Amino acid sequence: MKVVGFAGFSGSGKTTLVEGIIPELRQRGLRVSVVKHAHHSFDIDHPGKDTFRHREAGAFEVVVASNKRLALMREFEQEARLSVHQLIAELYDGVDWVLVEGFKDSDLLKVEVWRPGAGPKARYPDDDFIVAIATDAPDRLPEATLRPVLDLNAPAAVAQWLVENGHRFDYNPEMYG
Repeated sequence: MKVVGFAGFSGSGKTTLVEGIIPELRQRGLRVSVVKHAHHSFDIDHPGKDTFRHREAGAFEVVVASNKRLALMREFEQEARLSVHQLIAELYDGVDWVLVEGFKDSDLLKVEVWRPGAGPKARYPDDDFIVAIATDAPDRLPEATLRPVLDLNAPAAVAQWLVENGHRFDYNPEMYG
């Protein structure tokens, strides 16, 4: 399994880029999973549905599956801060690529998604885990860099760069135990 993070401030274009990379990797016959960091309470279930009723009744976990989809919902009795590595451990191990959106402070290799004005400052000058920058304004980068500068608006080219550099993204969970 290969794992790469996409880090950047809100509004920088992370979701749009990841959304464009997924079909590009799939066209190459690769299986892709996504780990997304949510900052606030979120729900994938809806009132009135059986699974919602089971959770509301106090179930710790509810797994719902059909012949096309599986979803696991887990309720924590106390607030839990799961690391990106704990979330990756929950994924199907037959996946080729895991695209991680968010977790900008993690120790995963990351592509910084940067746009002028989208955040207080670029992260790449101070984050050794950033291996490339995806931007639509390469001439406005705040500091020169030897890292690859990728076109934020060309997800096919970013996917190609990932595939060509795939060996760098091999994930070894024992390194993070």
